[in-house]
Amino acid sequence: MRRYRFADLQNAGQGQHFLTGLLSGARLYKGSVSYHPPNKVTHDEERPHLEIDEEAFCLLQGSGWIEIDGVREPVRGGDILIIEPGEDHHLISSEDDPLINLWLHADASGHPQQFPRESD
Repeated sequence: MRRYRFADLQNAGQGQHFLTGLLSGARLYKGSVSYHPPNKVTHDEERPHLEIDEEAFCLLQGSGWIEIDGVREPVRGGDILIIEPGEDHHLISSEDDPLINLWLHADASGHPQQFPRESD
């Protein structure tokens, strides 16, 4: 896992996503906003929870922990976490200040609704 702060973001140029330089891939292709209840452990029923490409967590609000391969570290709003392929990862939301985050993936092609692929 690599950790950054929103202050580390650079101004993306035309055709670049806002995580350019932090997250591999030229275009964002999937993601969503996640709202976590107090004490929620993401993917707790799915252990290990692994990705085949990098995943970014942009923590918008709240606090809690990130668990990577069984090791927990505190996190808070404003953190950007880049999860490496093959890392077992789980966000844990605090009881008093639950997390809200973006989760995003990027690749060379981008999302098909934004960048339609040419048919063969």
